[in-house]
Amino acid sequence: MFAFYESDWFTITLEILFLLFIIYDTKRYFETKKREYLLNIALTIGFFFWALVPFYNKYYSWQDIDKSSLMTSCITEHNASYCKCWDDKVFKEYSFEDFKSLNREKDGDYLEFASEVDNECRGIDTGWF
Repeated sequence: MFAFYESDWFTITLEILFLLFIIYDTKRYFETKKREYLLNIALTIGFFFWALVPFYNKYYSWQDIDKSSLMTSCITEHNASYCKCWDDKVFKEYSFEDFKSLNREKDGDYLEFASEVDNECRGIDTGWF
């Protein structure tokens, strides 16, 4: 239902919107000198970085060689569409260094993440409740 928020265009549009809010609030702060605009600027910068982290992880921390090796190891066990879904989730969630340093058999957070992604990529709807 909310699959659009994981698209790159949504993230880029959100980043542009946050930049416009920062520019507007900065302009209004210099015009009025009201402190509430400083709070708006601080919150918007926080949300800006919150939306930027998955985008950064996906495109800048993973090299093409690393992405292709992860895809190759997945394709030996599953089909290509499942592996594309799985890899996109991993690229957005973890930087390459974090993923490489994970103990994938024992890390509880990773196992929970893997279970959720596996269900999502297989099309198994666990629902909200």
